[in-house]
Amino acid sequence: MTDELVLYTNPMSRGRTVRWMLEELDQPYRAEIMDFTALKAPTYLAINPMGKVPALTHGAVVVTELAAICAYLADAFPQAGLAPAPGDPARGSYYRWLFYASGPVEAAVTNKALNFELPPGRERMAGYGCFGDVMDVLEQAVSAGDYVAGGRFSAADLVLGHQIGFGLMFKSIEPRPAFTTYWDRLSARPAYVRASQMDDALLGRVGGG
Repeated sequence: MTDELVLYTNPMSRGRTVRWMLEELDQPYRAEIMDFTALKAPTYLAINPMGKVPALTHGAVVVTELAAICAYLADAFPQAGLAPAPGDPARGSYYRWLFYASGPVEAAVTNKALNFELPPGRERMAGYGCFGDVMDVLEQAVSAGDYVAGGRFSAADLVLGHQIGFGLMFKSIEPRPAFTTYWDRLSARPAYVRASQMDDALLGRVGGG
């Protein structure tokens, strides 16, 4: 098929988020499970020169970077209703929180997990400011309603929520009630349950890093 969807992933990677997105779409796709040791092979570097997963191909289209993949899929399959339509005022919030998840939240949580402390007075250079501010804004976002864009589930919730879910699991995000309530709501979705079962079944059968 010229328009086949192919996800390049590993069950111990952010590819889990994209698999969840694909399950929400209810579209046929194929998952290429990548051993981390093969990510620098020339054949894969031709798809993603960064040598990391996830990556997505949709026919001749190649998309890398988690939030970009989810934004692309939401627009490519609008019938799934995973993005506010162009012209909908909720689209601003949708973009805001989708990229807040992959920008400030990702950077702040990663630095915290690595025990990296920003030098005092240099917080602005990091883009996200400080971890506490990022968490406070995140708490405000998920406390305003059940979902962050227009009162209905979207790809922004999927990316933001999975970031929170990973953070709660690995204890890099404190279990504030707003975070646990939001994540409990999202992780009950049938598409998330299916995607998690698929990836969990692969653990131990593919090489990690």
